[in-house]
Amino acid sequence: MDKPRDHCGLFGVFNHPDAARLTYFGLHALQHRGQESAGIVTSVFDESKGRKTMPLVKDFGLVLDVFDDRDQFENTLLGDTAIGHTRYSTSGSATNPANIQPFVVHYQEGNLALAHNGNLSNARTIREKLVEKGTLFNSSSDSELVLHLAAQSREEGPVARIVDALHQCEGAFSLVIMTDDALIAVRDPNGFRPLALGRVDATDGREHPGWVVASETCAFDIVGAQYVRDIEP
Repeated sequence: MDKPRDHCGLFGVFNHPDAARLTYFGLHALQHRGQESAGIVTSVFDESKGRKTMPLVKDFGLVLDVFDDRDQFENTLLGDTAIGHTRYSTSGSATNPANIQPFVVHYQEGNLALAHNGNLSNARTIREKLVEKGTLFNSSSDSELVLHLAAQSREEGPVARIVDALHQCEGAFSLVIMTDDALIAVRDPNGFRPLALGRVDATDGREHPGWVVASETCAFDIVGAQYVRDIEP
């Protein structure tokens, strides 16, 4: 049987005090896109470490099963930026817990997190080049390659590093990438994989609205977000 053209569900929130909970509801609306596993990561300042950290909760199962403890949202997944993922595997073992997304990496300029829908057609070539440099991989998924390319880029600043990494990638994909201070939404140059942008008002009187991205606009309805446009290829 042929696999459907689109796989996995992506959701991201920027500048909202309840980012993780909105992402949880958004993933509910996208559950039909993947039932193997689910995960959410946020960005928050850790006073004990004096820097931003990215707490992560992910596991096999449906969204309801993975996020069944209120403590996950009240004490772990803090911060006003979050990304989430529901997985339908198209590359990498479906039974390997290391392949559950989002992926998170810490490097010299801070932290990066990524959730990915689609495939990189040149993944084998990229992996071979990274192996030659001594790169160690945590998963067998081609999604992890983007993080390594960004972390090893010689460009300055996390956004420039990510752009440099994406210029080396080929295929049909959409991505939500979180840095310590930004949320980046990406579609491949041909726009094969879907990703939409929306806005949602915060409840704490913030001057600027919150932004949301999702694989399908049905996820905007459940969090009260307004569709703005599709992410451009």
